[in-house]
This record gives sequence, structure tokens and C-alpha cells, in this order.
Amino acid sequence: MNEKYDVAVVGAGPAGSASALRVLQLRPDARVLLLDAAEFPRDKTCGDGIAAHVLELLQALGVPDLTDLGPAVPRLQLRSPGGRVVSRPCARPNRVIPRAVFDAQLVSAAVARGAELRRHRVRRIDVHAGGVVLDESIEAAVVIGADGANSTVRRLLGAPDTAPKHTAVAIRGYAPTTVEPDALVIEFARTRYPAYAWSFPLPGGGSNVGYGVFDRRGAGSRQELLDALRRLLPGHEPAPDTVRGHHLPLSTGPRHHPDGRVLLAGDAAAMINPLTGEGIFDAVASGVLAGRAALLGADAGAAHRRAMEHSFSLHHRHGALLAGLVAYPRFLDAAVTAAARHKSVFDAAVDLGLGRGTAPVGALARVAAAYVTLGLPGRAGRPQPV
Repeated sequence: MNEKYDVAVVGAGPAGSASALRVLQLRPDARVLLLDAAEFPRDKTCGDGIAAHVLELLQALGVPDLTDLGPAVPRLQLRSPGGRVVSRPCARPNRVIPRAVFDAQLVSAAVARGAELRRHRVRRIDVHAGGVVLDESIEAAVVIGADGANSTVRRLLGAPDTAPKHTAVAIRGYAPTTVEPDALVIEFARTRYPAYAWSFPLPGGGSNVGYGVFDRRGAGSRQELLDALRRLLPGHEPAPDTVRGHHLPLSTGPRHHPDGRVLLAGDAAAMINPLTGEGIFDAVASGVLAGRAALLGADAGAAHRRAMEHSFSLHHRHGALLAGLVAYPRFLDAAVTAAARHKSVFDAAVDLGLGRGTAPVGALARVAAAYVTLGLPGRAGRPQPV
């Protein structure tokens, strides 16, 4: 006889844990099963940056305060391909928390709320009129696929592969040095495809450093990615044994939210920000929506699709528009210049890149004005930091 649950969540990262927490917040007596192929704590290829926007979502879910896990990092510093620089305090400080620590805390919160955690790799899904059966042994009224960029659930649902132009490639490692101890540092590259290096200060010293390309066609080899990282962050090389690579499905690609009893959230739903590569906010936010929809049984899929569209459509449209523009170095020069001159532009960029923000008309007008002051492409003059 199959074990029966109200909701089974495949993947216990931020999206999966948030899904379980939301189900149990709305229905404390629900039987919720969290399945993950790994044992926690476990590492995750990531920049380890946790935006204030994420912490606010988790607070609303009733997760115990996580601020002690990483000190506040008040500033964000950006350098454009042409050398323009902005370094400002964010409206709310962000934090850097290693994912091995952060994810384990979320899982613990879900288990404390009543979820059952089990180490298990899902290989088969059978959908029936009254429920979903996983691997011929686990039955649930609804299944939430939150199993990451290489989602088994997504593949078994028949979703198309993500095209290279909608796939980012990144490497990350841990360096003993720190570029700026109180800032998230991003150095944009002058390359054919949008790319940047980052340095995020870690609790206790050192930093998470990495390099990402926002189009798999421009990624090159692992060594080429490391060489690009060294060029942008000289003297801050990661320890070789900490370097990991990852593919990230960007939200500019097609999203797959079928009707029925199987839902997708987080990376499995292609919820990676195309401007920053940030995925934790979108993972938690989409997990919250999936958890709410999961209580609707056979109507869960349609409800989840509507909720995702309502919550993210404008953000995704603005992100896709700007993702096309950041391919042009001069646009990035203008955007960083405008952010340095106007706090409102900086704040809008932070909300768009780290949360669910949009691009206000006023901010775009200021970027356009900065573009004009820099001169049209091809004109003489090398842009200088402001």
C-alpha cells in the first residue's frame, strides 16, 4: 500500500522548503513530505547572497530570524564595462549566508512546522484522477517540483529543454580575500554576451567569488570562465577545490505550468533573474504561490499558473526588456552612471535585480539622459568613473 500525503514536495531547497512552509501555514494538519536526493546540510553552487527581499518573505512565512547567520552587507557596488562605478547603500541591507547553512535552516523550519523530510531521488511520476504517485510507492494529492535547474519533475512532465540563449552558465568558488568587506561587488565584462564577476564578503572573512555568462553560447570552457574571473578580480582567486559550475534557466525563456496536480517552482520553473542571475527570491516567492495552490487538488495547476502570471508577469516583461539592453556595454555605462547620480534609479535597479521590482518610467528616462551625455556609440572619449 502506498504512503499517502496531502502534498509531496520534490526538492528541499528554498523553493521546496517555502512550499512546505506555506502549505502548513495555511493548513497546519496537512501531511507534507519533503523529498531531496541530498542529505542536509549540503553545498549549493551559488553566490550566497541573500537579499533583504528574501528575508522579508521568510519572515512572513514565520521562519525564525536568520539575520544571525550572516552580517549585514549594506552596500552594492557595480562597475560597468566602460569603467563607470556606483557604490551606494541599499534601502535594506542584504546578507551573505553560505547555502549549506541557509538551506539547512529553511529545511529545519519546515520540519519544525510539521513536514516530513526524507532522502529520496524521484525517478517516476504517475498522475491519476485522484492523485499523483511517485516511484510506485508515495502518493500525494498534489506534487510540487522544486528540484532545481536540472529538474526531474519538469522533464517527466514533458517540458521542453531550455534554449542556450535562455540559459546562464556560472562558476563560483571561495577566496581567502575580500574586495570590499561591506559591499556586494559586481564587475561587468566587456564581452559579446552579458557577463559579470562578483565578490561577496563571507561571515568570518574571505569571499564568495564567481563569474557568470547570461547566454550558454558564450560560456566557453571552465578554464575560460576562470580566466575571465581572474581578469576582473585580480588577486582574488578562489581555492581550486571550491570551484563549482552550474547552468541556470533564465525567466526570459518559456515557462511551463501545466494544469493538474503537478506544480513547478524555483529553478525548476525557470525563475532565474536574467539581469543578475539571482534565483533565491524567485524560488521562495514561487514556492509560496505553489504551496497555496497545492491545497486546491485537481485545480492546483491552473491556479498556480494564474498566480504566477499575476505575481510575476510585469517583472518578467521589464526584466526581459532590460536583459536585451544590457548586451550593449554603452547601455550598462549609462545605467550605472544614472544609478550613481540618482538614488531612485539605484533603488529601482536593486528591486528589479534582487526582488520583484519593475523599471519605472522616470528611472528609464534618467538612464536615457545619461546615455546621451556619454555620447553615441563610436564617438571619441573613454568613459571615466563618476
